[in-house]
Amino acid sequence: MRVLQLIDSLEAGGAERVAVNVANGLASRIEQSFLCATRKEGTLKETISKEVEYLFLDKQRTVDFKAVVRLLRYVQSQNIDIIHAHSSSFFLATMVKLLHRKVTIVWHDHYGESEFLDDRPTKILAICSRYFTHSIAVNTSLETWASQRFKGVPTSYVPNFAVQNYATPQTVLEGVTGKRVLHLANLRAQKDHITLIKAFKHVLEACPDWTLHLVGKDFNDAYSASIKSTLKRLELEQSVFIYGSRNDSDAIIKQSSLGVLSSASEGLPIALLEYGLHGLPVVSTQVGDCERLIRNGDTGCLVPSQNEQALAKALILLMKNENLRLSYSKNLNAHIATHFSEEFVFKKLLSIYKRCLS
Repeated sequence: MRVLQLIDSLEAGGAERVAVNVANGLASRIEQSFLCATRKEGTLKETISKEVEYLFLDKQRTVDFKAVVRLLRYVQSQNIDIIHAHSSSFFLATMVKLLHRKVTIVWHDHYGESEFLDDRPTKILAICSRYFTHSIAVNTSLETWASQRFKGVPTSYVPNFAVQNYATPQTVLEGVTGKRVLHLANLRAQKDHITLIKAFKHVLEACPDWTLHLVGKDFNDAYSASIKSTLKRLELEQSVFIYGSRNDSDAIIKQSSLGVLSSASEGLPIALLEYGLHGLPVVSTQVGDCERLIRNGDTGCLVPSQNEQALAKALILLMKNENLRLSYSKNLNAHIATHFSEEFVFKKLLSIYKRCLS
């Protein structure tokens, strides 16, 4: 079996991490694993296994015929059986399929705004779905949505998973050891950094020695500007730190004592899996499939989204109770090992591939 993971970029986002993790994990499980970044490279390029064959297309526009022809020739020359297209890369995969009917398309839906699926544009996706052999959803809401929208395409829920990151440690976090809160998310409005920052203003009244660390790509856009202006207005620039995109997430998590996710909308976030894999206690908003990972009083604290008071209260509770942090982190780690492990996911994924080719 020869499978190509197709992804738009290698920036440090959730879908991109999954594409790289799947390509790396397949390398020892199938005949040959491939990975293609279509539009842009990024920090995740360094994490691609040497056993994975890598291609960068440098696609310049939505319909780029040179990129289509190059990918087509690559698929044919490498005898690739399956194009596993992540997120919006389904369009390029479909164009290749139209010219090379032998190849099979598996589409992996990472759509993060699961609470707003009625507003999702689907016209092009609906047309391209006719050429999908199977679709994969990262949460149950997306699975239900796809089953209703694309009735001729079998759909499976396959959870995200996290793996150890062996990148060389480079990032040194500010603040006091043992009193750092980590928010691992790109600076997008969906991640709702603003509510988190406002909540942290309340947190500092009870726990003044703690600091908050925002790690994720800074797009230097209007939302990024609003984050920075909020920090300045609330006089939090000595307590909340922005680092941008970093590749050494393992090293960053190891320097942290508490993980937080404040999203207004989610699928099944990689950040929560990474927190749990490395033994961080977690506070998360109750969006998407977060409740599959975080259960109040067992594996962490789950709070309503866009509620700064509830978020602050949960953070303070864990900051002031080390035993509770230890209990939650232990339980979350065990839960992930059982239900969201690499072995569990690849067993399901390989089963899907085999069905597609049979």
